[in-house]
Amino acid sequence: MGLSRAEKEQEVTRLNERLQKAELVVVTHYAGTTVSDITDFRNELRENEASFKVVKNKLVKLAIKGTKFEHLEPLMKGPTGLALSDDPIAAAKVTQKFADKHKKFTIVGGALGAKTLDVEAVKSLSKLPSLDEIRGTLIGIIQAPASKIARVVQEPASQLARVVGAYSIQEKS
Repeated sequence: MGLSRAEKEQEVTRLNERLQKAELVVVTHYAGTTVSDITDFRNELRENEASFKVVKNKLVKLAIKGTKFEHLEPLMKGPTGLALSDDPIAAAKVTQKFADKHKKFTIVGGALGAKTLDVEAVKSLSKLPSLDEIRGTLIGIIQAPASKIARVVQEPASQLARVVGAYSIQEKS
């Protein structure tokens, strides 16, 4: 049983709102992938603050109108699914990892904002560190000089204490 006209309009509105917020869209073909595999994929995306939508191509074409992803319309052919994320890398990482494990699941292309991505560009994007990994690296870089400065400042005092300790041992003898 298909969706009613009102349900289709609601679906288009919901998808359009989600697309307005998204930074990255990865377009996939999922034919031959099991429901349990897609469920696992969705769960992994959710853990990475991303999502996966399977919507009729006609509805996607209506939903992308007026968004920065309008240029993806030519990719909407066949059994299409959209991996979406606000993080510019999360959906690409999880989708590429899933596609590597499941040969029937293929990446068709995508978009990072208004820029169209081919399959290789999505693959390259998936290899970049996530925003959380970049933040962790930056924090490490920022904290490293502070700990080095603390060690340098403490070092002369500890050397002086050793010298004084050595002299006091010699005077006692």
